[in-house]
Amino acid sequence: MRTARRTRTDPDMEWTGPERRFDLVKEFVVATIVVGIVIVALSFAFRVPDEPAVTFKSWASANATDFVTTAVAELNGSSTTAGYGRPYNNTPGAAQKLGPISLQSAAGVSIPVDTAEDFVLTPLSTVAGDPQLAKALATYRTASADQQASWSKSYGDALAAAPDNDPAKVAPGDYGPVPVLAAKLLALASSGALDGALASGTDNTKAQLFIADGGFLADQGDAQQLGGDHWGMVNSSGSFPGQFWLTGFSFWYQVDPFKSSSNGDALAFGALGILTLVVIFLPWIPGLRSVPRLLRLHRLIWWPFYRKQRNDAAPRMGAVARK
Repeated sequence: MRTARRTRTDPDMEWTGPERRFDLVKEFVVATIVVGIVIVALSFAFRVPDEPAVTFKSWASANATDFVTTAVAELNGSSTTAGYGRPYNNTPGAAQKLGPISLQSAAGVSIPVDTAEDFVLTPLSTVAGDPQLAKALATYRTASADQQASWSKSYGDALAAAPDNDPAKVAPGDYGPVPVLAAKLLALASSGALDGALASGTDNTKAQLFIADGGFLADQGDAQQLGGDHWGMVNSSGSFPGQFWLTGFSFWYQVDPFKSSSNGDALAFGALGILTLVVIFLPWIPGLRSVPRLLRLHRLIWWPFYRKQRNDAAPRMGAVARK
């Protein structure tokens, strides 16, 4: 009885071909050095542009109208941060949900933000030697919450109705001390002092939230093709590549219902989570796990191996046929 002959792919077959000493550590060191040299050389040849940071000083200098409008919105609670909900505040109905689940609410208010107090009143309180400002602050703080809301809302509406939203062209009205507070905050920002007043060590969260509430930062992003409709999360300045690994997350913001939903962030998070689970458990999902084998792309990648395997098998098959 003739025994089955072992093939070249038999894992138990002893290797009888040539051998060569292989130093894995040496190869790793050499590869690291070579790749490091290439990275350093490319970084010098194709440097990422160093765009200046957006600060309150640059914002106030470039678009004072937008700054004042945003400051008033922080006072009257109509800004994005003021109504964002958790983790910044407890704005009713602001939390996004994934079905009945609201992960945003579950996190709680971990970074409490009172936009009027934190972004306007407290920074202005650091200014000394200004009687007009001290009087305006005292008047605003001692007024009732309803009176404060009435002043700031009236001035915000008047700003929106003024030509070019220019504070100098606002129609006369009962705005209380709000115009003085807005003008003094603009002066504080223009001097560069507001950047330091809103920073807390290395924590710039509040400063960034305030800047993001205005239109100036968004305009700078759009000019660099970094807006949401530009796939901004995966772009970088100019023609330089950005965070391409965020494509799987950014993609959902470009299509409906994610694009137009008020729960877009939660839906995108959920979709990406489901896809991640599918990838993790792919080897155990019937049908999907067979797709690579059915597509046979691996045979295109390893075609030299499979061609050699066929050529080696052909003489043996001919010998068997002759017998």
